[in-house]
Amino acid sequence: MPPKGRIKVTEIYCKGCELCVSACPQNVLGLANDHITVKGYHPATLIAEGCTGCGICSIVCPEAAITVYREKTVTNRIPV
Repeated sequence: MPPKGRIKVTEIYCKGCELCVSACPQNVLGLANDHITVKGYHPATLIAEGCTGCGICSIVCPEAAITVYREKTVTNRIPV
């Protein structure tokens, strides 16, 4: 089962440059066309399921507007 992730975009910093969109290996990022930020930009957002929490979008963001969260996988181990 692949890891699951999600992102949080701090819209006050996002300038809609799309660097994160082009860097996403899962192609699940896009710009929110349904609203704009207070500065007048369409912010980045998840547009599909499949984020693995790889963090590449956060690394390439020049404004440090993206925080990545990744679900921790818990395995049930039986003590020996």
